[in-house]
Amino acid sequence: MFEDTYKTIASPCTGSYSEKRSKFLAYAFPVENEQQVKERLTEIQKKHNDARHHCYAYILGPHKDAYRVNDNGEPSGTAGRPIHGQLLSKDLTNTLIIVVRYFGGIKLGVSGLQNAYKTAAKEVLESATIIEKTIDETYEVTFEYLQMNAVMQLMKDPFVTILEQRSDSNCTIRFSIRQREADRIVTALKKVGMVHYI
Repeated sequence: MFEDTYKTIASPCTGSYSEKRSKFLAYAFPVENEQQVKERLTEIQKKHNDARHHCYAYILGPHKDAYRVNDNGEPSGTAGRPIHGQLLSKDLTNTLIIVVRYFGGIKLGVSGLQNAYKTAAKEVLESATIIEKTIDETYEVTFEYLQMNAVMQLMKDPFVTILEQRSDSNCTIRFSIRQREADRIVTALKKVGMVHYI
């Protein structure tokens, strides 16, 4: 059976770590797309506009097919990658971690930085509530009014969520369904109406 669930965090959370007077403030956010990533980054950069570095990593998509790491001026590979490593170690997606660094006047060196960013990211994830979500697909079914009862019976399935319902000359229902249950419901709906994937 293929996997149709993924892990993410339930809500934004914070963590912090200090090393040789440098402060590392970590923020984790649930995100659905790159636009939300940009909004959260802008928000944190404004909040900590006096900080020297705003390093981050994120993973997007139920299959974790989009990710990015950013060292934001720190030596290459010392910030974004260790943060990304913590996301991978918790098997998370649709999650952004930003670590803000306030320099304390003492250089930490490459391994010191890697450890500090890794630890700050780990700290923030320790305070996160990790949840499992299902991968859902969205469909639209169009049918005649006479088929309403048959369609509504199928819509009562525990894996179906009705998103929108319209009635004019025909009836249309847009719904989401857990991926692994989709074939069963869609096959049944095709007997009573026109179904297409959105």
